[in-house]
Amino acid sequence: MSVEVTELRPGYDISRVIKGGWQLAGDHGPVDRAEAVRDMEAFLDAGITTFDCADIYIGVEEMIGDFIADVRARRGAKVAHAVRVHTKLVPDLGLLETIRARDVEAIVDRSLKRLQIEQLHLVQFFWWDLSLGDPQVGLEALKRCQEKGKIAHLGVTNWDVAETQPFLDAGYDVVSTQVQYSLLDRRPENGLTDWGKAQNVQLLCYGTLAGGFLTEKWLGTPDPGFAFKNRSLVKYRLIIDEFGPWDTFQALLRVLKTVGDKRGVSLSSVATRWVLDRPQVAAAIVGARYASHLPKTLEVFSFELDADDHAAIQAVLKDAPGPQGAVFALERDRNGRHGRIMKYNLNTKPDDKVLGSG
Repeated sequence: MSVEVTELRPGYDISRVIKGGWQLAGDHGPVDRAEAVRDMEAFLDAGITTFDCADIYIGVEEMIGDFIADVRARRGAKVAHAVRVHTKLVPDLGLLETIRARDVEAIVDRSLKRLQIEQLHLVQFFWWDLSLGDPQVGLEALKRCQEKGKIAHLGVTNWDVAETQPFLDAGYDVVSTQVQYSLLDRRPENGLTDWGKAQNVQLLCYGTLAGGFLTEKWLGTPDPGFAFKNRSLVKYRLIIDEFGPWDTFQALLRVLKTVGDKRGVSLSSVATRWVLDRPQVAAAIVGARYASHLPKTLEVFSFELDADDHAAIQAVLKDAPGPQGAVFALERDRNGRHGRIMKYNLNTKPDDKVLGSG
């Protein structure tokens, strides 16, 4: 069994499962930092070469940087160079009207320092509210950083066609868009995937397991409501509400379990495989924290879904349309229940002088 790879652009290949970093940040429960950093090497050696993080995932860029530096010191530059790091650049909502190009470049330089690499492989840009400030400033600054060799490739995150097309029209080479895509949330199918194929923009998909809801843990359980301390679980429990009532969600889990049992894999592997098989999907981002999660993570490459499997899954999906509208439209409404749980100003900490100085 080998890990599938794909090219975002000629010469730039990534693993089709990306090790996610959000779960290593705050608000997701306790993390053993030393173990998490140490275990990243097991994922690399297994063929999962690509790691996802963000400037606003507190402490995660530093963790990946420590991992890369350790591998470089012990095993040499060639092995360390095999690691692909996808980070995000997310200016704070409160800075959108005043942020300058040099502020954006300062964030890039900070990510390079944290990650302990000479060039960022992929920077995925996001702007909380396109009605505030000028997002062109951000992307133009990133393009200048690209020309200076600080960035290899540019992508965007949580943008649909309407948000992204103007920048393609302006001549930016956007290689990917990172969006939420799962059996529960199929909003990318409302035009984004077809557009991506026409524009050579590939999808990097997060939320494929809905923060862990699409696992055996939740099969046969009563509706827990929203009594979670983990913000990720609140976010995806809201998506389940959009998908359908809890009973419909349970029906989906039962079908995934049946398909998984037939294939000798977990229901979560079936859910991830379904996403990987969708048009224009380059990779799925899976939040596996430790090496103990690696065997189940690799299962997705050990089987294929046949027509009967897809038909059984579709029989549930046809009566559960899930969230409607454009990608991230619900979350963009800061007064709505999806938007109210977001944290909009994580880039500048009180002790961080990268932004807002000079």
